[in-house]
Amino acid sequence: MPLPEKALIAEVRRLAGSSSRPRRHGSSPVVAAGIGAWITAGIGDDCAVLRLPPGHEILVTTDFTLEGIHFRREWHPPEVVGHRCLARGLSDIAAMGGEPLAAFLSLALPSDLPQTWVRRFMRGFVALGKKYDTPLAGGDTAESPNGILADIIVVGSVPKGKAVLRSGARPEDRIYVSGELGGSAAALMEMRARPKKKLNPRDYPRHFHPEPRIELGRILREKGLATAMIDLSDGLSTDLAHICEESGVGAEIESTAIPRAEVGKPAREVNLDLAVHGGEDYELLFTSPRGKRIPARIAGVPIAQIGHITRRPKIFLFNQRVGYELEPRGWEHFRQ
Repeated sequence: MPLPEKALIAEVRRLAGSSSRPRRHGSSPVVAAGIGAWITAGIGDDCAVLRLPPGHEILVTTDFTLEGIHFRREWHPPEVVGHRCLARGLSDIAAMGGEPLAAFLSLALPSDLPQTWVRRFMRGFVALGKKYDTPLAGGDTAESPNGILADIIVVGSVPKGKAVLRSGARPEDRIYVSGELGGSAAALMEMRARPKKKLNPRDYPRHFHPEPRIELGRILREKGLATAMIDLSDGLSTDLAHICEESGVGAEIESTAIPRAEVGKPAREVNLDLAVHGGEDYELLFTSPRGKRIPARIAGVPIAQIGHITRRPKIFLFNQRVGYELEPRGWEHFRQ
């Protein structure tokens, strides 16, 4: 059973390394007593107080992590659930070319959940937050009648007018993707096929420990390389459709150019269907003007050109010269 609410909040606060020590109004934004650089008041008050970097705009994103939808306790260790929960929000900040400032976590927990589960969840969450300098600044707790619910909010910043939107793609822009695709969906398919088998997270890293591409997104924004960008949370086919819809354009992509993940042991390449429609890889999909040189690796991450933007508002997938219209078949809630 989780601790009573007051004790639970104190435990979360301890695990997050937060402090209630007051800071003088107008003090410079420096890391002190475990509070992030741009947080002047965190856990312990009715609201957090954030200081926005000069000349920047604020980015805010929110995501649910739901038991039975995004994870299962028998498949996913608590540390993995905490890591993935925060990674979802950080990936959205990366897709805008932004820098994360703080996270807010609301947890609804069933009464029969062991407190050790909560503690391990927070370890995974906090470890990723420390890696990307994203402290936990607040949130909420409640009792859940059915399963675990975690709602993550990540606040970030981006220089004024410089956020990379989904609506900036133009005809003849080239389409690029980072990393490899299909690895997370392959793990999910394997677990569904053999639900009692526990997978080794090291054999399926993109599913169990996805890495938000914060540095890559920042470089693409700073160097003006991306005209539009989105993170691949719902699958290439669905997320590319989002860019095309917002930009009023279409696309043509080449199947042989799509980088496919290798998973399992011994390692095997995922099939094209998983690479095109599988979600939760949290790589970046972006467009760039024709003639703009894009390095093969940025911030240590491989970059692959997979197609180009067209005027006709449809998406086609080609296998060399043979093509067909690509329907978005990635993840979509409430779809029958």
